[in-house]
Amino acid sequence: MAAVIDAGYHLHKEIGPGLLESVYEAVLAARLERLGLKVIRQMPVHIKIDDMDFANAYRVDLFVNDWLVVELKALENLSGIHIRQTQTYVKLLNQPMGLVLNFGSEMYRHGVRRVYSSG
Repeated sequence: MAAVIDAGYHLHKEIGPGLLESVYEAVLAARLERLGLKVIRQMPVHIKIDDMDFANAYRVDLFVNDWLVVELKALENLSGIHIRQTQTYVKLLNQPMGLVLNFGSEMYRHGVRRVYSSG
């Protein structure tokens, strides 16, 4: 996880806020892969509720090393819904934790949130 946070920090420092989320996603994924990490971009999340299957109901921005859910944002401020969205992905994928990285905030550290499954 530290490598992901650090790579995000350097990307934010070099480019700063103002680009589309998809640009940060592509560049961060490439940098993480160069570090030797396994990265899946836009990984589908399937859910089943009341015997109904929803294939590709959601997509996780980055899934790193088969355990870390990483959601990227490019917003001035994060809100609770962004954290809850990532908590849901973590829970649906049965993973220990996730990260929200917001490249839109002026200070990178204000846009980094560790997220744990809500139950």
